[in-house]
Amino acid sequence: TRELAESPVHNVTLSSFSIGKYEVTQAQWRSVVQWKEANGGTLLSADPSFFKGDNLPVEQVSWKDIELWIIDLNKMEEEKDYRLPTEAEWEYAARGGSISNKKYIYSGGNDANIVGWYAGNSDSLTHPVGKLQDNELGIYDMSGNVAEWCSDWYASYNSSPQIDPEGPATGDEVVFRGGSWNVYGNRCRLAFRESRDPSFKDRNFGFRLAR
Repeated sequence: TRELAESPVHNVTLSSFSIGKYEVTQAQWRSVVQWKEANGGTLLSADPSFFKGDNLPVEQVSWKDIELWIIDLNKMEEEKDYRLPTEAEWEYAARGGSISNKKYIYSGGNDANIVGWYAGNSDSLTHPVGKLQDNELGIYDMSGNVAEWCSDWYASYNSSPQIDPEGPATGDEVVFRGGSWNVYGNRCRLAFRESRDPSFKDRNFGFRLAR
């Protein structure tokens, strides 16, 4: 894994977007894969997760797996705009959007035990989505539970103001955010950034949708 620089601080302007209240669950993942199986076959497993439970976040899915799954979701729902959030969208939502001026360490507060499942309180497990305190926008689990893939290829920050940044067109590693059940609070901070190969998968990694 590559730990990414959190600076320099820079201004970002975002267009309107929606983001999932919860991390994508195993039941949601399974429903799309089973629809695809009934409509021409799929390369994706309907049950990839290490920890089993319909309302647990799906994990052990790579960025490449998720991109395929989202294509099928958009066909199933007859939509065209479900996608992974950009890193900037993810952080904006995690920080509580424009309505928050709290400068919290984590998404929804300064006490990791209240807002996120991490190594200090998870019992080395993922947990059903939405069971801890939400943030100011009513979004859950953006600190901890599973780390969340973003759409962006890795890039260093620069100090220039940006509008709807999407990262470089290609790269070697993809950004993920938010920490997981298996890491300590420092890695669940709102500003913390890491990246991985887009084919990587393990029980720490899941995602939420944007559109």
